[in-house]
Amino acid sequence: MSGRSRRSWARASPPPGTRWSSGPSRGPGPGPRPSRARRSSPSLSVRTLAAQVFLLQALILLVVVAVAAVALMVQGWRDAERDARNRSLAAAEGFADAPGTALALRSPDPTARLQAAAEQARRGSGVDFVTVLDKQGVRLTDPVPALIGTKAQGVGRAAAGQTFTETFHGRPTDAVRAVVPVKDANSRVVGMVSAGIQFATLGHVLNEQLPMLLGSAAGALLLATGGTALVSRRLLRQTHGLGPAEITRMYEHHDAVLHAVREGVLIVGGDGRVLLANDDARRLLHLAEDADQRQVTELGLGPDLTRLLVSAEAASDEVVPAGDRLLAVNIRQTAPYGGVQGLVATFRDTTELAALSGQAEVARSRLSFLYEAGTRIGTTLDVRRTAEELAETAVPRLADFATVELLDSVLKGEEPTSAVTRMRRTALRGVEAGHPLQPVGDLIHFVMADTPMVAALRQGKAVLVPDLHAAQDWRAQDPEGARQALDHGIHSLITVPLRARGVVLGMVNFWRGADSARFEEEDVAVAEELVARTAVAIDNARRYSREHAMAATLQRSLLPSGLPDQEVLEIASRYLPAQSGVGGDWFDVIPLPGFRVALVVGDIVGHGLHAAVTMGRLRTAVLNFSSLDLSPDELLGHLDEMVTWLDTQTADADDDRAPLTGATCLYAIYDPVDGRCTLSRAGHLAPAVVDARGGVTFPDLPLSPPLGVGGHPFESGELELPEGSRLILFTDGLIEARGRDIDEGLEMLRSAVAEAGRTPEDTCRALVETMLPEHPGDDVALLVARTRLLDPSSAATWDVPFDAMAVSRVRTEVSRRLADWGLEDSAFATELILSELLTNAIRYGAPPVRVRILLGRTLVCEVSDRSNTSPRLRRAATTDEGGRGLFLVSQYADRWGTRYAADGKVIWAEQILGSTREPDVTALIDEMAW
Repeated sequence: MSGRSRRSWARASPPPGTRWSSGPSRGPGPGPRPSRARRSSPSLSVRTLAAQVFLLQALILLVVVAVAAVALMVQGWRDAERDARNRSLAAAEGFADAPGTALALRSPDPTARLQAAAEQARRGSGVDFVTVLDKQGVRLTDPVPALIGTKAQGVGRAAAGQTFTETFHGRPTDAVRAVVPVKDANSRVVGMVSAGIQFATLGHVLNEQLPMLLGSAAGALLLATGGTALVSRRLLRQTHGLGPAEITRMYEHHDAVLHAVREGVLIVGGDGRVLLANDDARRLLHLAEDADQRQVTELGLGPDLTRLLVSAEAASDEVVPAGDRLLAVNIRQTAPYGGVQGLVATFRDTTELAALSGQAEVARSRLSFLYEAGTRIGTTLDVRRTAEELAETAVPRLADFATVELLDSVLKGEEPTSAVTRMRRTALRGVEAGHPLQPVGDLIHFVMADTPMVAALRQGKAVLVPDLHAAQDWRAQDPEGARQALDHGIHSLITVPLRARGVVLGMVNFWRGADSARFEEEDVAVAEELVARTAVAIDNARRYSREHAMAATLQRSLLPSGLPDQEVLEIASRYLPAQSGVGGDWFDVIPLPGFRVALVVGDIVGHGLHAAVTMGRLRTAVLNFSSLDLSPDELLGHLDEMVTWLDTQTADADDDRAPLTGATCLYAIYDPVDGRCTLSRAGHLAPAVVDARGGVTFPDLPLSPPLGVGGHPFESGELELPEGSRLILFTDGLIEARGRDIDEGLEMLRSAVAEAGRTPEDTCRALVETMLPEHPGDDVALLVARTRLLDPSSAATWDVPFDAMAVSRVRTEVSRRLADWGLEDSAFATELILSELLTNAIRYGAPPVRVRILLGRTLVCEVSDRSNTSPRLRRAATTDEGGRGLFLVSQYADRWGTRYAADGKVIWAEQILGSTREPDVTALIDEMAW
């Protein structure tokens, strides 16, 4: 299509209805003018382009004029309504502010004093009514005396001192009105004045303007229609009465003839200038881009061809040299065929046409094959599948059989070894099932130095064996197998080493059978290119498999190896890496003092080793912060500060690692004593709660920004979880997928878990089977916990007066409770621990003081008070009267510590049941002697 001039084409083309001559004239001059079908004079038929354009334009004009008329009517109504508001407001304000109006309203008979004045004001202002109302909205005056004494509607705002205008719909009539309060000297509202114009009056004004408006619209429509008719008349003459389909067919016909034909076409005007040259003409004549409108003598076409074109003589299949080509030239003048003065020349290339066509077809076929191979090989990052794709692509386009052998180290994703004499057959493809080649999985030994395979490995390039019957060296490896292959009809071989980055990864063999021609040298280049592309894909897949295995191993090692032993939650978990590699999703279960359990789930931005390492760092940080027994919002606040600090360090170090900002985390603490679960989340999805009857809810918990954003406080929310409830914590990979948004995912989750009586393990299995594909696009962390409550009989609480004398009484009651539990062996240590903790709370703390003991797998003793001062273990001096209490606690308790609450602190000590801890006597003696 390049270089086409549509104006020149129109000038050079014959008029509509011309029939091209069926055969060229071979005389020296133009041949006889062919007959042409006569077309009747054009008429404005609906089938013509001009008529269709006229109808379309007329319809558009009609719609435009109608819309404009309606718009003017609407605008006229709005202008009338706006004018009515202004006039009504002016009349009402004028009468309300008139001297004596306020005094008349306070008179015994305001109607007698104001009725005449109101009517005079109405006639003078041109409104339909001026009505005076008292403070309650009762009419005192009105143009219709029968309405005096009735109550007006919707005037409460004016009674409150506000002036307003409105479009009123109601009784006695619809109107545009203004209501103005009348105020006395002290600015108190003593009455109201309402003035307005009825809708009927506005409609009458608009009806007076309507004839002029419709007349203008009709005149505009007639004027526009007349202009459109003139334009359509001229278009009718120019198109000769043709319809759109006829014009399109004529254009497509000429376009196909001039540009789709396998010949060069050159149209020259009567002045010797080029009017049009199609693509083949430009290619054959080597015409420049600016050849249009240039003289033929300026194109450098050679003397013979230039002479033919300048003389404008008719020529038929005259062979003329043009550069390195021989062209068959045909020339005809355009004037005898109804066109203007000029000529049309056509060119065909006759230089080795058949040979060039054959070579071009072969080259095109090979390029097409290699392009197809590029799209079919390496579609996955799997070594075995890539080898299979190579064999599938090669058969039958290149070979009848194809085999691929790879090193065992490559199949395992490891670095290729130097031992290339032992390879495992990984892929095999043939045009038929029955063949003598070794099957997939066999170990191939290349031990004979004179075989084509060993020669290819040694030389590092392809080896061609065109005739296997004549060759003897290839039989040395396996004489019996070679004989069977020859008997089967296999007769030609190309063996190519599979190399990437200068290292051998394997070997590829291409075989041809009895019904195919021998391999030639041209086939070797195609085979080498095909194998080279495959080698890159296999090496990429091998390296990906190694990195994926390393990342998966690291990820597994950083995730919890097993769930901790605790008795208040029944827990099941899942972690599924993404198809593209492991990511940063993680979970954790952390036992806390007082039989509480922390549940954690988080998501790191990105995938790969960096995400796995980042996950390990955050998980370690959460474990460390959990040891401080912080509340969920405090813990996430510390985690947010750490992420911000790490990102700052990374940015300052000019590191190319991805930042941590954007990581999400959900931290929850479950207390089995009261069944409360406190949760805080940083940009993470809220958990799902399934009650014992199977009802599913997604609680509305406070949401804070992701970690590392900073500048926002973290908030906590609380849930009441009855015994048997299931708490489901998950990352976004569970509910989000291609073609599925979050809302759809949450509904699928609701349906998958909405069944009573399921265990956490059953719940995890149902979610994975229902919501995840075989190869998820994002990694998934899932944690399901079913709640249990501590038996009320296993907990005891005492409120302790803020008096040291109360310690012995509480100690006695605790001993009695321990005896009830059958824990007399632990009574002495518990009394000692309780005495020290309770004495410290009364001496250094603040009321109220409370003691609580909990019995489970261990015995926990807690003392709480309102003070925020934290006790610490220290060595007392010889002059100190105290300071040894916490040392004694540390000797008799297996664990002890402090946690802070919103209203104080709790000091706790834990003892393992069934084993009485013996204190370090030497340390006690040293402490007492100090």
